[in-house]
Amino acid sequence: MKLNERSVAHYATCDSPADHAGFLRKRVERHHHHAHHHHATSYQRRWFVLKGNLLFYFEERESREPVGLVVLEGCTVELCEAAEEFAFAIRFDDAGARAYVLVADGQAAMEAWVKALSRASFDYMRLVVRELEKQLEEACKSLAACRKSPRRSSSSGRKRHLSNPALLPLQEKPAVLENGYSTWGSGGGVPEGAACPDRDGGHAKPPPLPPRRRSAAGSAAGSPAPGFSLAMPESPVSPETTCFSKLHSWYGQEIAALRREWQERQKRGHP
Repeated sequence: MKLNERSVAHYATCDSPADHAGFLRKRVERHHHHAHHHHATSYQRRWFVLKGNLLFYFEERESREPVGLVVLEGCTVELCEAAEEFAFAIRFDDAGARAYVLVADGQAAMEAWVKALSRASFDYMRLVVRELEKQLEEACKSLAACRKSPRRSSSSGRKRHLSNPALLPLQEKPAVLENGYSTWGSGGGVPEGAACPDRDGGHAKPPPLPPRRRSAAGSAAGSPAPGFSLAMPESPVSPETTCFSKLHSWYGQEIAALRREWQERQKRGHP
């Protein structure tokens, strides 16, 4: 592969962001020709910069020109056994190709470099793009199948729900939020003559309390809170509300008030 040295050197030092950078020690093997062939191994500390599938290395971090380049195509990155700890190697598929043995300063740095270098090649990017295209195709098929299938119409159920007041949410539009729960205006209490049907052996069960108020209701039993007026209307979430008819009357007042306000706005021409 022929590379334009000036273009590569400019790309190595330009302001484009690097995918990974840091100091590594590169193993250098020197051959001594004696009666017995001897290989002397040493390590050089270099500043490495990864941009795309090109791995540059410089003598120093401030150097303006790289002293070497590794094209990360047709290679594998793997841990290797070496005298130095935290060593890994870049090995190429071609027979007789040079292997680059690098040593990081620690376990975390070694893992980060192996991960970054393994994802740098175009072969890896092709695999990623192919997988993303497959997922997109499956998503499009699933969406097309959903559009062709008949939709379950919930409009009729919604109409039945709205036509039955008993199925309406109990708190359609709370007036004020206090401590995470809705509170209602004190105007107009529950009718005194409202009777509660006997549901459990003459003792009607109160509605369930919200979790935050259960402990407060248990601790305040038998001792009214300071400033609490006994003439105050019962709250629909208080322990004193013992039947559904009182709840229905209480919330009905709010709905009636909202309905009157809406009718008045309609008359004034403000929908």
